[in-house]
Amino acid sequence: MKTLFAPNAQPARLVFTSMVVAQVALLLLLWLFYPMQLFPSLGEVVRSLGDLITTQGLIQELWASMTTAIEALAVATVLALGISYLTALPFFRPIAYAASKMRYLTLTGLTFFMALMVSSGHQVKLSVLIFGATVYLVTGMTSVILTTTQEEMDHARTLGMSEWRSFYEVVVLGKLDEMLEVVRQNFAIIWTMITLVETLYQSEGGIGLLLYKQNRYLHLDGVLAIQLVILATGAAQDYGFVLLRRVFFPFSALATAQ
Repeated sequence: MKTLFAPNAQPARLVFTSMVVAQVALLLLLWLFYPMQLFPSLGEVVRSLGDLITTQGLIQELWASMTTAIEALAVATVLALGISYLTALPFFRPIAYAASKMRYLTLTGLTFFMALMVSSGHQVKLSVLIFGATVYLVTGMTSVILTTTQEEMDHARTLGMSEWRSFYEVVVLGKLDEMLEVVRQNFAIIWTMITLVETLYQSEGGIGLLLYKQNRYLHLDGVLAIQLVILATGAAQDYGFVLLRRVFFPFSALATAQ
């Protein structure tokens, strides 16, 4: 137990898991027996969740939002990787710099221009999500590339590699695990945006539209239930990315402080 309160300690897996379970159980008990006036009770949220699943298609709406989010993330990742890797050429560095600064643009103004360029509501949603994710991914990915040291590049050159081969081995292949981590960290941005976009373009439904309806009619228990579902989905996807990194890049754990 002492390891739970020691700086930089690594408690046993069983001890740490037991601590997490106890903390979650304590929070649920406090919510059950000492609910805050601002939030619905645990029982109300559970009943609302059941109603959302059985009568309002929560699972189907969540699936619709998830497929859209994954589609947007896949396209944004490819675009961001292309823009980031092109920074090896000085000619393209201003493009990456401009793309990273576009993360300050608001979605309210962007949706109008997206609607003029594409023909359907789905394409508008997808375009907005791709744009929003790409600019953040470019920022993170270019930061990863900039961490490449001169020693790493010189080591590749001493092995007789050309400049392009050195870049491919050191930056492209050598930083793939860090690029995956950037994607994991920025996936949450899509979930933040998708509820707004689905509210503006309601033809395909989605978890955002369902959340909007619950909020509009002041069904706070429904709002909280949906938020918890989104939180659980995001946490599961986060763990999925961590698992992928462990499977495909097991060496990345060697650089983690113990």
